[in-house]
Amino acid sequence: MKRNIVIAAVTAAALIGGGTATALATTGDDQGPARQAANTKLSDDGNRDDQDDRDDDAAKVSSSDVTAPEAIASALKHTSGTVVSAELDDEDDSDEVVWKVDVLSGDNTWHSVSVDPSSGKVLGSQTDDEDDTAQVRAALKGSSVTAEEAAKAAAGKGVVTSVGLDEDGKDKSWEAETRTSGGAEQDWKIGLTSGKVTADRSDTQDDDADDADDQD
Repeated sequence: MKRNIVIAAVTAAALIGGGTATALATTGDDQGPARQAANTKLSDDGNRDDQDDRDDDAAKVSSSDVTAPEAIASALKHTSGTVVSAELDDEDDSDEVVWKVDVLSGDNTWHSVSVDPSSGKVLGSQTDDEDDTAQVRAALKGSSVTAEEAAKAAAGKGVVTSVGLDEDGKDKSWEAETRTSGGAEQDWKIGLTSGKVTADRSDTQDDDADDADDQD
């Protein structure tokens, strides 16, 4: 719109003056600053959301006196079977934080056991439907390291907030997430037979790729 007004004004001036005029109409990117401000706001919002997530995770960790191995042991006393994962997470529809431990029983029934992070008491259990039972069984075949042992191994790297079986891909393993006293998070892989703890490089690469996408 501004570009048309400038051209019209110059043309009118040329006609009135009886001469010729060359109009050089340039379109300044008036939206540039606005676009830059919007992008900056989105970046700030994203950073703020990330910080909020980190604060939430820190709050979860500080509210738990019960470690991952202890939560797993408590769940197994209540429901026998094989623990496939344990995670410190929010209870449904509330801000209450509990350990959620997934147990696969001998009859291939999945149980989600809730464990109090303060006392280690089992708060309840419910049956879940899962469609990867055969895949999980196959991944655990020949394994000598349990989820509890994997959590204990990863505890040397920080406070374990989750541990679970990675049954996808070629390299099957336990995966654990830890948090240090400084708040830094790290993912680890624990060998199913060796119990060896190594940094999850694929996770680091994914984070780097996400950061690059955000900068673009």
